[in-house]
Amino acid sequence: MKRDYKALVKDKVYFVTGAAGFIGFSLSKRLLEEGCTVIGLDNLNDYYDVNLKKARLEIIEKHDKFKFIYADLQDKKALEKIFVENKIDIVVNLAAQAGVRYSITNPDVYVQSNIVGFTNILELGRYHKIEHLVYASSSSVYGMNVNMPFSIHHNVDHPISLYAASKKANELMAHTYSHLFGLPTTGLRFFTVYGPWGRPDMALFLFTDAIMKGKPIKVFNYGKMKRDFTYVDDIVEGIVRLLNNPPKENKDWDKEKSDPGTSSAPYKVYNIGNNQPVELMAFIETLEEKIGQKAQKELLPLQDGDVPMTYADIEDLVEDIGFKPNTSISMGVEKFVQWYKSYYNHNFI
Repeated sequence: MKRDYKALVKDKVYFVTGAAGFIGFSLSKRLLEEGCTVIGLDNLNDYYDVNLKKARLEIIEKHDKFKFIYADLQDKKALEKIFVENKIDIVVNLAAQAGVRYSITNPDVYVQSNIVGFTNILELGRYHKIEHLVYASSSSVYGMNVNMPFSIHHNVDHPISLYAASKKANELMAHTYSHLFGLPTTGLRFFTVYGPWGRPDMALFLFTDAIMKGKPIKVFNYGKMKRDFTYVDDIVEGIVRLLNNPPKENKDWDKEKSDPGTSSAPYKVYNIGNNQPVELMAFIETLEEKIGQKAQKELLPLQDGDVPMTYADIEDLVEDIGFKPNTSISMGVEKFVQWYKSYYNHNFI
């Protein structure tokens, strides 16, 4: 069901969780540059370099319309205080425990952050009658699905990591609140996000860091994996366009067909991906070109929890908000390498 698209409303209060994270920082920065008021929350956990998170925060804390709150999603009292003291209009929940492989060895962290924490967000969003909850899901929910490209209208009941299962659970929980309480919720299935200020546990960062230091890179599935690499600015543009466009009940939803991509409740999920999967080896070749140095490659089999290919069908995204990610791999990788060299003060002759 096509919506009447509304541009970003700047006089609302946006609550961004995970504001010191890669996507949370990038979104907060964009909203602040647009003149919006942003309340950012983060627990600054040490899953990866806390100094990188603090460096991101330093940039957005320079804006007068930004307020940072150090707290955890599991701390319901701290969250309640935020909602009571601020008239929050729209919530963007990007705080979560990330990482597919980490979830195999540290399951408890995912339950607390991604399930308990998300429940708190839903409850407070419900009681404080927010206009829209936008939250991060993941392409990982497609799990064992082999139908390409991945569509929001496909069944996603076979996740292969606890991380993926927690994101699928978020979608189900959101739908329940949309159905029972009329809370408009939009889930965003991000596809392999990369770019400046990116996470150190992601492939592009790991590869760049290793190549710069003359160390070998680990290339899983012997480089034959394909990923729908999506530049962070494209992700942010998609989120911004959706913020003031909450889903409405689809009165044409057919219970017999049970299309998982929509609902009779004010609920929607979208893929946000580049819609152009790239083989990992080709991605590495682009990186080598931008760095000007060849990588030493350690070829390894596919890891547990990983899928051989991701490929986003973004038809619904294009139809509803008129946007399609369009940053090329060449341009995106070049911008990341430039940022990496600047941030880590690498000097090249």
